[in-house]
Amino acid sequence: MKQFYNSKSLRRLSFLFVALFSITTVINSCKKDDDDEDKQHIVQFESKIVTGGPTPAPVPPVTGKFNAIATQIGTGAETNYTATGISWKSDEFFVDESQSQLRVAASADLPYDDSKLIVNMWIDSEIAKSDTIIGKGTNKVVSVTHSFLEL
Repeated sequence: MKQFYNSKSLRRLSFLFVALFSITTVINSCKKDDDDEDKQHIVQFESKIVTGGPTPAPVPPVTGKFNAIATQIGTGAETNYTATGISWKSDEFFVDESQSQLRVAASADLPYDDSKLIVNMWIDSEIAKSDTIIGKGTNKVVSVTHSFLEL
């Protein structure tokens, strides 16, 4: 009677299992690569001045004034020297997670000791980062940064 498990049959069977295992591994790794595509986020920058001051407010009213607002997405930076009023908001835009750095900074002149300069970074309709500086003075600066890179 011929042996079913002779050495040639075992080699062929082993080769078949190794080949199937390799093919399965490659297919699974490709599926994982598809899941790791960069995600898009909706980002918006905001800056505002809360004047504060005495009650009742003086006539004419005294308010703070923006000097500059700077934004950065990845390596692209933009500065706005013409922001008027006491609040500024960028348009909403889509940002890939591959853009590793997001930054917003604002500079303003604040008139009173309790005046505030606030910057917010909105990601996917939620405030992701925020910072505030309080006090009187010229050229008060506040900034926030965010990175999508996982460390």
